[in-house]
This record gives sequence, C-alpha cells and structure tokens, in this order.
Amino acid sequence: MSAVQNSSFSRIAMGGFEFLTLVYHTTVREVRKSKGNAVQALLMEILQSAMIVIFFYVMITFLGLRGVAVRGSFILYVLTGVFLYLTHNKAISAVSGGGPVNPMLQHAPVTTFMMIVSGALSSLYVQLLAVLVITFVANVLVEPFTVYNLKRVALCFFIAWFSGVAIGIIFLSLRPFAPSTIKIIEQIYKRANMIFSGKMFLANALPASTLVFFTWNPLFHTIDQARGAAFVNYTPHKTTLDYAIYLSLVLICVGMMLEHFSRKTVSESWGKRQ
Repeated sequence: MSAVQNSSFSRIAMGGFEFLTLVYHTTVREVRKSKGNAVQALLMEILQSAMIVIFFYVMITFLGLRGVAVRGSFILYVLTGVFLYLTHNKAISAVSGGGPVNPMLQHAPVTTFMMIVSGALSSLYVQLLAVLVITFVANVLVEPFTVYNLKRVALCFFIAWFSGVAIGIIFLSLRPFAPSTIKIIEQIYKRANMIFSGKMFLANALPASTLVFFTWNPLFHTIDQARGAAFVNYTPHKTTLDYAIYLSLVLICVGMMLEHFSRKTVSESWGKRQ
C-alpha cells in the first residue's frame, strides 16, 4: 500500500472515529436531557413504560378484550403490543425534535444527521433497557411465560423502532415550514396509534371491511408479526414485515431529501415561531 493510500485511509479512520465520538456524546446528552442525572433519567423512563404497561393491562381486562387475545400468556400478549407501540412513538419524538434550528447545531462539528442518529440511538437504548427490566420483573413477579421465537420478536422490536425513526425524519424535515401544524399532525398520528397499531386485538380477528383502516400503519404489521413470533399457536395471515421495512426505507430516503431542502432554505428566525 502506497503512502498516499495510507494517508487517505488514516484520514477516513480518524474522521469515522471523530464522528462516532460525537454521536456518543450527543446520544448521552439526549438520554440525560430531561434530568441532570443519567441514572435518574433512565429510571424515570422505565417507570413511565411500566405505568403504561399496567394501564393497558387493566384497560384490556376492564373492556373484556382478554377473550380475543392469543391463547397463552396474557401478560406476554400485552407486552408485545405495548413495547412496540412505545418504541415506535418514542423514536418519532426523539428524531423529530432535532430540527435545523436546534441549538446544538451551532456547535461546528454537530450536524443534523448526527442529531438524528443520536436521537434514534438514545431512544433505542432507553426502550431496550425498559423492555429488559420490565420483562424480567413481569416474568418473575407476575406470570412466567415463554417466548416462542425470541429472535423474530427482537427483529420486530427493531423494525418498530426503525419505522418510528423513518416517520420521525418526515416530521423533522417538514417542521420548519409549518411548526405548529406538523407538531399537531405528529400528535394526532401518535394518538391514533392507540387504536390503529392493533396492540389491543389481533389482525386475524378483524373483518376485511375493518382491516383496511389498519393495514396502512407499519406498526400494525410489526405488532401482529411480533405476536406470531411470540406465540406458538398464532400465525399472522394478514400482515407482513416486508411492508414495514420497505415503507420505512422509502420514508427515510424521502425524509432525508426533504431535510436537505429545508436545511438549505430555513432561516434562524423561523425557530422563533415554534
């Protein structure tokens, strides 16, 4: 290898190392942004996730929907729905909040792409930790359960996060043009996922006339496929992971192009309207 090639490789390696270092520090900042103490921030996130799990457990029981659940562990049925729902929505919030007028972007090495990556990774880290802690507690203290295909359930978890990142990039790229409107649309989408994510019922149990209102949602496909992997006696017939993956890739490509356009046209004064 020539000296020129060695020099080029060294520059690329140093640039990659610097980028990863900046991503690490911005990710840590995102994790502890709401609290001064990182441990306290993580505990609060885990507690919030646990409260939402308990809420849906009680609500599904109160509404008499346990009869439409998969035959097997009811707590596992709730967890597979709620965890993916939370991961998806948290990823949207983490990514969509880092717009081109973010104060962190005034530091020269920090870029919008870096803020997107750090927001996505911080959300994934927190939710993954919450999943592990709550699943362990539920399995030990509430009801022992066995996951049929753990690897595929994990895949569904990451796809739920990935699709949330993709949708978050779309909101991020559009927010500079209409901050209040896009924020309202984002909230409407996340609230709509309370129903249209399908976490409280099974896709196989829906009639064809109703199914059309749910199949547009990538999270609906992901949750149903996760339950198919978690339970040995449930096979999803009306959903597919391919839809969620391909849609997410398309949204990321479109979102990054829109973000590039908005970054070129946005002015610092626009942020004052948010």
